[in-house]
Amino acid sequence: MHEFFYSLDIRLLYFINHTLSNSVMDTVMPIMRHKLTWIPLYLFFVIQTFKKYKWSGLAVLGFGLLALLLADQISSGIIKPYFTRVRPCNAEELISWLKLPNGIGSGWSFISSHATNHFALAIFFAKTLSGQTFNKQLLFALVLWASLISFAQVYIGFHYPTDVIVGGILGTFIGYNMEKLLLKLTRFTYTT
Repeated sequence: MHEFFYSLDIRLLYFINHTLSNSVMDTVMPIMRHKLTWIPLYLFFVIQTFKKYKWSGLAVLGFGLLALLLADQISSGIIKPYFTRVRPCNAEELISWLKLPNGIGSGWSFISSHATNHFALAIFFAKTLSGQTFNKQLLFALVLWASLISFAQVYIGFHYPTDVIVGGILGTFIGYNMEKLLLKLTRFTYTT
């Protein structure tokens, strides 16, 4: 069973990293995964939160930051050291065909902290900026954003597809539950 999933992981990695490779994506994908690229979106979260909730937005931003810290610490500090999976860009058996527009990375591969962190933020802010019910367009846009960053991680050869899939699932779980904790542990309520 393990061999089947590893083989599927390698085939998906080959398709994303090698078959889809072109000069435009070689330029764009490293930019998509870079944290500074998304500063305008992070500012959007802050501005929209204060616009919608005024000073109560501090609680939202605090729990958003907690979601990010929790996602990062679980993925980087607990899961990666436990599994010690070598990144594709550092795997000798893959280096002959792997395209590395961003060079090689350091650290472990499983799970993707980029995916975990960005899905946690996406789900948390999709819910808190929507209010009582999910705004489907906002949810779609933020999940698309987190998915693009995750895809870029595979495209540049820093992660296997399963690294970003599992990271996305964990991030979704964290973002969803941090919103629930926000409501349970604070006096924050959604405005209509």
